[in-house]
Amino acid sequence: MAAAYSYEQTLTHDELILIGDFGGGTSDFSIIHVGPTVRRRGRTKKDIVGNDGVAVAGDAFDKQIIRNLVAPRLGKGSEYLSPPNKFLPVPSWPYERLERWHYLSFLNTAKNIEMLEHIRRNASIPERLEAFIHLIKGELGYQLHEAVRRTKFQLSAESEAVFEFNCAPIAMSKRVTREDFETWIAEELSLIEGCVDRLLRNTGVAAADIDHVFLTGGSAFVPAVRRIFVDRFGPDKITGGKELTSVATGLALRAAEEWPA
Repeated sequence: MAAAYSYEQTLTHDELILIGDFGGGTSDFSIIHVGPTVRRRGRTKKDIVGNDGVAVAGDAFDKQIIRNLVAPRLGKGSEYLSPPNKFLPVPSWPYERLERWHYLSFLNTAKNIEMLEHIRRNASIPERLEAFIHLIKGELGYQLHEAVRRTKFQLSAESEAVFEFNCAPIAMSKRVTREDFETWIAEELSLIEGCVDRLLRNTGVAAADIDHVFLTGGSAFVPAVRRIFVDRFGPDKITGGKELTSVATGLALRAAEEWPA
């Protein structure tokens, strides 16, 4: 809603718009009447035609980079020798904690480190487990996720990027293509698509009835996300330009309406 208020300031005529707000944990969509007429007569609940959302957004995209690019280089998917002379897969559950940087600290306990050290001593690729242990002990989850986000941002602008994370003894450098990334996030994209289609279906609004689509939030820059809307509404209806500031601007405008100076 705040993004809608921000977009409305640019209008000299009334429109029916679809707002796509991509946060860290959720993607939220609303169909709203906006424009000079709405501002003059005052807003009503009927101006909001409908809304829907899905618990998929930027954090889910980051998670897929961790899962597919980073975790294998820290030992996920490898094996270790366990008595009696039997190779077992390295447990996957510690790497699930890795997918959210603030969960990584939960691994930094004596019991978990002892378990990982035992696996490292018997691992087929011990240096990868050593790097994982160093990451946990050094509480480097935030720095790792910042490197992941830099790669995601670069892939929004270019067809390929180099993921780099260097903190001795960890040294990762891996080329990744936008095609790789879009393959990794295919399920998340499908959920976003389904949510948009459900909103249109439940409100009875046809794609042709939408005057403009305003996208906001960091993941609005991801080309595969934008294609969802281009495919449904056409490129000429897609509007942005304030993806990182529109919500804050809209909140300020709404506050000014409620509590004028």
